Amino acid sequence: MPVYAYKGVNQSGQPTRGTITADGLRAARSKMRSSGVYLTEIEETQGGASPRSAARATPGRFEIKLPARIPPMERAMATRQLATLVAAGVPLVESLSALVEQTEHRTLKATFATVREKVNEGSSLADALVSTKRFDNLYVSMVRAGEASGALEAVLARIADYLEDQVRLNSRVLSILTYPLFMLVFAGVVVGVMVTMVLPQITELLISQNLDLPWYTVAVIGVSDVLRGYWWLLLLLLAALAFTYRAVSRTAGGRSALDRFWLGVPVIGRVIRFLAIARFTRTLGSLLASGVNIVQALNIARHVANNAVFEQAADDARESILEGAALARPLRASGEFPPLVTTMVEVGERSGELESMLIKVADTYEEQVETSVTRLTSLLEPLLILVMVGIVGIIIMAVLMPMLQLTESIG
Repeated sequence: MPVYAYKGVNQSGQPTRGTITADGLRAARSKMRSSGVYLTEIEETQGGASPRSAARATPGRFEIKLPARIPPMERAMATRQLATLVAAGVPLVESLSALVEQTEHRTLKATFATVREKVNEGSSLADALVSTKRFDNLYVSMVRAGEASGALEAVLARIADYLEDQVRLNSRVLSILTYPLFMLVFAGVVVGVMVTMVLPQITELLISQNLDLPWYTVAVIGVSDVLRGYWWLLLLLLAALAFTYRAVSRTAGGRSALDRFWLGVPVIGRVIRFLAIARFTRTLGSLLASGVNIVQALNIARHVANNAVFEQAADDARESILEGAALARPLRASGEFPPLVTTMVEVGERSGELESMLIKVADTYEEQVETSVTRLTSLLEPLLILVMVGIVGIIIMAVLMPMLQLTESIG
């Protein structure tokens, strides 16, 4: 069923806009009239008739551009709602219709409207999701496995759990890092104002008195002059460094070298490693629990780690499994997974509960990520304060000592 974007005026005379699903343009107009909205503009946004045909039928054509990105939380909530509807015995097409009606995010609403059309035409849910190009391989593979096994509602619930866990983890890490980042920006602004605005007014007085300034005062004045006179060059250098880093990270060798470098950085590397392990094991466990075979699951999970080192480890594990080896052996041979991970994977393979064991590993390392980030920020906060106080103290000393010298010479 097509989705139409509209503009109009309601019964109170207030302008209104939104989207509506209907069998056609005429049905959409009729539906809006019955709801008390006088249409001024309407156009199909996805599916059915083309935008040009809608424009010819409607004066005052306007173009609706839907944002390409769907927030992870919106996707998780929609998946949870769909799982609930399917588990309640509601037919899939009707479940998708109800989902379209209650979804507020415009892009997600239009996407599920397209999915509903494809399913109504006889397509499988997984193929319909692929046609929208808005769902990754992990999502589609789990849905396809759920349809094949007849446990679609359980798989959809598992997908929702997975997405919610990822959103929760990212939100925790971001909330922990917010205060230190704010302190860093605040310290930079304070020091920048002092060096570029306050300090020059004082140093002009000192220089005009022809005093023999201490070396640290000369150094502070030099830094102030560089920041004021060549700030644009510093910005260009930062931009060049960022561009170079981005260009290097886009090459296979450069990305591998950078990822390996960051894994070796003290404290930060530990957090990056734990985060990659948590993402990899949770994705792999969720895929296996949904009925996806281990080779395909490794092909998908390798990308979720978002680290070239772990992607190579996953590739090696896949090749070893194709040759008949167990999963724990290549993971241990890679040297990138701690003994706890490989031991739990080995126990899971022996007991036939590899999926649940991988989820337990993910839970463990997500807690480790949160703990490590909390400890890191607890160390960064006083460190940032000390650095800011130290810089301000140096500036004050660089100004105060010559001022005392000037006062003594006057006296």
